[in-house]
Amino acid sequence: MSLWLPTAPCTPAGCAAHRGTKGRGATAGRLAAGIIAVLAGVLLAPLTALLPAAGRRRLTRLWARWVLRAFGVRIRVTGVPPATGGPLLVVANHISWLDIPLVAAVLPGRMLAKTEVRHWPVLGPLAARGGTLFLDRDRLRALPGTVRQIADALTGGARVIVFPEGSTWCGRAQGRFRPATFQAALDASATVQPVRISYAPTGPAAFVGDDPLTASLWRIAATGAITAEIRILPPIPVGRHPDRRSLARAAQHAVGGDGPDLVPQRAVASDSANRPAVSVHQCVSSSWAAASSARTPS
Repeated sequence: MSLWLPTAPCTPAGCAAHRGTKGRGATAGRLAAGIIAVLAGVLLAPLTALLPAAGRRRLTRLWARWVLRAFGVRIRVTGVPPATGGPLLVVANHISWLDIPLVAAVLPGRMLAKTEVRHWPVLGPLAARGGTLFLDRDRLRALPGTVRQIADALTGGARVIVFPEGSTWCGRAQGRFRPATFQAALDASATVQPVRISYAPTGPAAFVGDDPLTASLWRIAATGAITAEIRILPPIPVGRHPDRRSLARAAQHAVGGDGPDLVPQRAVASDSANRPAVSVHQCVSSSWAAASSARTPS
């Protein structure tokens, strides 16, 4: 049982509830199309190992865009993508499992995911074949080894994508960036590339608390149209920051600022324990729902 696992004051009932606009038949068709797109990636993944790195990245972007389109998600990219080549630690806020194909559609690289993902049906084998790095969040002792793996990948010239909040948030608030993975960027002298993710509407995309994956898939398919925006922010050279905490604060400020929408995280025993006091969540929702809507493109 983890004593350090971060969590957000976000729950499916409070954050993810949304009335779908599509009928059951249309929703089922969209869901089937999305699953077929994911399965196609599983089947084709071994073949991509024969391609050069540039070819793999190109196919990854195409596949990720196909998955998102199949689920009815439109992509909006703002900002200037980084130049190809060289190690890069991509850090983003975390709202949904949709974040993974969204980032892969724009900045494909090796993802850092919790070890539980390795055992997910369909998605687990795909993640492993795609070079995903896995973090055992229930074993604090394993963290230095994972940081070394990230640093080794960066030293080898790879692009690594991490979600430093350590937990999904609904998009109306943001958690604090945990500094551990930023040590890998310092060790490898790799540039940090912050990106900001948002969805419109926010509710159906959010995958928080103990929300079942099947419920999230159905909710997204039933919505009919979600716009996902990924905002590429100015890169952060590690030489400007003396330690991982300073680097994490700089990336966090770039992605979401240090305003009142940053709610302190708590340590809990497991993801299913994500049941904080209702008053905390209501404060976040009531104060920042309008601001979130203003920031999120329609």
